[in-house]
Amino acid sequence: MTSAETNPDTPHMSHQSFAEFARFITAELGIKMPDAKQPMLESRLMRRLRLLQLNSLEEYLEYFFHSNHADEERAQFINAVTTNKTDFFREPQHFEYLTRTALPALGWDAPARHGGRFKLWCAGCSSGEEPYTQAIVLGEYARQTPGFDFAILATDISTRVLDHAQQGIYDEARLEPVRADLRRKYFLHSREADQPRVRVIPELRGRISFHQLNFMADEYHVRDLFEVIFFRNVMIYFDRPTQEAVIRKLCRNLVPGGFLFVGHSESLTGLNLPVSPVAPAVFRKPL
Repeated sequence: MTSAETNPDTPHMSHQSFAEFARFITAELGIKMPDAKQPMLESRLMRRLRLLQLNSLEEYLEYFFHSNHADEERAQFINAVTTNKTDFFREPQHFEYLTRTALPALGWDAPARHGGRFKLWCAGCSSGEEPYTQAIVLGEYARQTPGFDFAILATDISTRVLDHAQQGIYDEARLEPVRADLRRKYFLHSREADQPRVRVIPELRGRISFHQLNFMADEYHVRDLFEVIFFRNVMIYFDRPTQEAVIRKLCRNLVPGGFLFVGHSESLTGLNLPVSPVAPAVFRKPL
């Protein structure tokens, strides 16, 4: 929790109001909302109060739940309350496993024999650093593997981070985890010295399709089947039954023999799932 989220000047809501917001967030987004998260929620809703020129969080609750503004405000509310922390090349061991183990195991060391296009789903893509990292890694693999072709589906519930991700523009400082040769190859630098920014090259952006998806939906309406699904550092916000339900739905779109990657701090122990562990935070669907 940042200092901004514990600002003593932030207006407070009643426990009853927090409970009403918390029930909605858990039911609609699957995110656990214990009482300890009340200060964080109060802080994150402050921008909406200012923009709507409301005087209190109680007024915002009335505006959101008990007026005709609920539908139009829903996306703004979701953008405000969801957490979007990500980095380029986060947990890099997974990318090494992807190219050295998963792709050969799936037959993509010989694309001519395999045929078609390799498909990866980045489920919970946030502001885009993760799917662009995957595209860089797969782009490098393609350079060494004649005939290898790939496409990435990237999904998130937040329209705000999806807009950011689609633009592919980042502060140059965000590229610190990226090797210098990869920076030169896959990013364009702005000409504004006072605001050093970069943009992912068009060829890489064209490999990724960004779409909104709520993991709490009954059906995801994703048509493709994927050889690999990355679902990292998302389910930590869900309770165990929700984790199991969401992963089971993701696995409907995982091919037999496909790989599921989760965050290193996340555990699937005790969940009834159609995948088995094969490496740290890596699981595979039976052939």
